Amino acid sequence: MYDSKRNQYDHYVIDREAPLLEWMLSALPGSKTKIKAILQGHGIKVDGKQVTQFDFPLKPGMKVSVSKSKKNDTFKSRYVNIVYEDRWLVVIEKKIGILSMAAGHSSLNVKSVLDDYFKRTRQKCTAHVVHRLDRDTSGLMIYAKDMQTEQLLERDWHGTVFDRRYVAVVSGEMEEDEGTIANWLKDNAAYVTYSSPVDNGGKYAVTHFHTLKRTTEHSLVEFRLETGRKNQIRVHTSDMGHPICGDIKYGNGDDPLHRLCLHAYVLCFYHPVTGKPMEFETPIPAQFRSLFK
Repeated sequence: MYDSKRNQYDHYVIDREAPLLEWMLSALPGSKTKIKAILQGHGIKVDGKQVTQFDFPLKPGMKVSVSKSKKNDTFKSRYVNIVYEDRWLVVIEKKIGILSMAAGHSSLNVKSVLDDYFKRTRQKCTAHVVHRLDRDTSGLMIYAKDMQTEQLLERDWHGTVFDRRYVAVVSGEMEEDEGTIANWLKDNAAYVTYSSPVDNGGKYAVTHFHTLKRTTEHSLVEFRLETGRKNQIRVHTSDMGHPICGDIKYGNGDDPLHRLCLHAYVLCFYHPVTGKPMEFETPIPAQFRSLFK
């Protein structure tokens, strides 16, 4: 698992012979100057030992670790953290209050924050949206750096993503420890999603839930999505009689933390280009935990 707090290095396994700098320039994101700076700044380890020699001979099977702190010093945003980056994609943790992509003019959105960062680091790419989180949902997201990678991810999203979990604070005490909710979801003319136990021409949606903690007022629940429909968890929790706290659209007015209490905290997928399993997890927000002391 990549842990956004603990893992300070990105790790690569070498698949061909090459001098270190030559390999770095072909495999790592960023400008030539920036990549050289990582090497000079003692940000590279080969098989666990620090290396600064630019022509150090790499051989297949060697492990190269690249320091993140030396790499992401050019990226500062109060709304977005970069958890992982390579030449094809970037995995970010989004804070609440920012859209996944632009809607209308001058709206604050993750895509433009990333595009600005790519421009500053002289990467010839832009961020391509693959999936979305609502403005007030926080958590992990993937953005592709080019059209081909975006299409690979979108073409087989369900085959590519093998674990996607959210955690939420819901209103009231959950009766069940675990279970599944499934029905059809459809938007009405006002863009409000509503559910139906029978096919209403909408999309079939399946959510698995697991109660982690509970008090008489609130429950901390993990959700695993089998389908990824718009507002799926928000509608399904409302159907269960335990809407997500702070949900203005589908909630019951219960708002202990003054935010939508929904966070995408696990995201695991097969890399669309290398095929390697990529596993990411962020901590459950401390605010959420504070209600269950």
